[in-house]
Amino acid sequence: MNTTTAVAPVPAGVRPGWALKVSGLGKIYGDQGPRSLEGTGPAFATAVSPATGAVVAAWDVAFDVAPGEALGIIGESGSGKSTVMRCIAGDEQATAGTIALRGVENGTVNIRDLSPSARRRLRLDQISTVYQDPAAGLNLNISAGGNIADPLTAIGWRDYGRIRARAADLLARVEVPLSRMDDAVRTFSGGMRQRVQIAKALATDPPVLLLDEPTTGLDASVAAGVLDLLRVLLEETGVAAVVVSHDFGVIEMLTRRVLVMQHGRVVEAGLTDQLLEDPQQPYSQQLVSAARG
Repeated sequence: MNTTTAVAPVPAGVRPGWALKVSGLGKIYGDQGPRSLEGTGPAFATAVSPATGAVVAAWDVAFDVAPGEALGIIGESGSGKSTVMRCIAGDEQATAGTIALRGVENGTVNIRDLSPSARRRLRLDQISTVYQDPAAGLNLNISAGGNIADPLTAIGWRDYGRIRARAADLLARVEVPLSRMDDAVRTFSGGMRQRVQIAKALATDPPVLLLDEPTTGLDASVAAGVLDLLRVLLEETGVAAVVVSHDFGVIEMLTRRVLVMQHGRVVEAGLTDQLLEDPQQPYSQQLVSAARG
């Protein structure tokens, strides 16, 4: 993609090999002045500014993810984890910070500064999202195959046979019966819809995949199957993945590194197995204890 929009440069000194780089990311709802940051965060046990009433949903969040790596972001509802995901995906406009994709001008521009139309184009072949609610990522009124065809035609695929073969291959990989390929997605179960959404997200081989609570709302047995599928697909595709969840079981199964968020800030970061075994911060300890209990 040739992006000519004047944008802020990515800070120097980032580690090589990353596919997604986030630096100083912040999102404030309401007054975005500096006074809104005062009195917020874990030390004050609130994300709501006492001075302005603004909500500091996320602030000063930083991480990078390499191809073939999965990073987890965990925290209770309201911790800011989904806000970070939405800002990266372009569903929300961040207040501050840098978001860079290696596949866009070799990672030298801040995609946060791109026009809305340019951001939408990135969602075709650079970054895909699997949402908690499949209805957010699918058109439930068209077929499973049609949902997969949409991003392929948007990036220029025109051969019907090639598109259909790609859709069939992806549906087979996510274990959706090919006999259902031409059925409207609204007739599918929740777990089946999620599998179609995963197939659609992988259709254009994006280098970055965002997973936002991918198993929440599914029955335990269905969720286990979707998780196992995601684990295999992440290993096979080599994408850089960011997994947002309130469930340490999901994070433990899919990720190598994890960030813990509370009241809009990152309070701890580390290797997933080490953090689950020996969390250092009281909030992380409470989360792990609740998960183990």
